[in-house]
Parts: sequence; C-alpha cells; structure tokens
Amino acid sequence: MAYVISGTCTDVMDKSCMEVCPVHCIYEGARKLYIHPDECIDCGACEPNCPVEAITYETEVPAAQEQHVADNRDFFWSVLPGRDTELGLIGSARDYGPVGVDTPLVASQPLHPANQQ
Repeated sequence: MAYVISGTCTDVMDKSCMEVCPVHCIYEGARKLYIHPDECIDCGACEPNCPVEAITYETEVPAAQEQHVADNRDFFWSVLPGRDTELGLIGSARDYGPVGVDTPLVASQPLHPANQQ
C-alpha cells in the first residue's frame, strides 16, 4: 500500500509534497506528480502539504479518482509514451529529476483553464 496523487494535481504540481517527503518517492511528470508505490514508506508527510488535497492513502481514494491508483503504478511499471523502457524502481526522485512525460490517462486530460493559451 502507498499514497496516491489523484487527478486534481494535474496542471497544478505545487511540489510542496516533494519537499517534505523523507524518502523522495514523489516524481515529476510533465503535468502531474506521481508517488512511487514501492518506494513510499506510508509516513503520510506529503498528504497535509498538498494544497489541492490530491494525495490520499490508496484505499481511501474517492471513487471518482480511483483510476489514479492503477495509473500511479503504471507511471513506473509501464512504458510511457516517448520512452523505450519502464521507469521501474528508481530510488530517489531528488536524484532522478523531472521525468517529463505522463501516463496516457493524464496526458489525455484537457489543460487546466489557467494553463490554456
């Protein structure tokens, strides 16, 4: 089990959750942040720091956001568009840096109104 970042993070990416994560398991996609389910230690430090309340323990994700539980795992364990291999077990988002791509679910979402040009 791990924490999950839901769709309300899309196009917001405040990153304050990344600053408080003691194991640096929150990774940056192009439009959304993702928590690595195998690196998360379930400490919950990230949850109260999310200004859009996008972070929830995976068994408590609201029904309307449940697709993000699998999508969060897919970010690490599926080959993402524009990449040749899965990300897999990385070890530290701080050392890895921005991934720069998202899962098809997130990439297909309309841009947040504040980001439309």
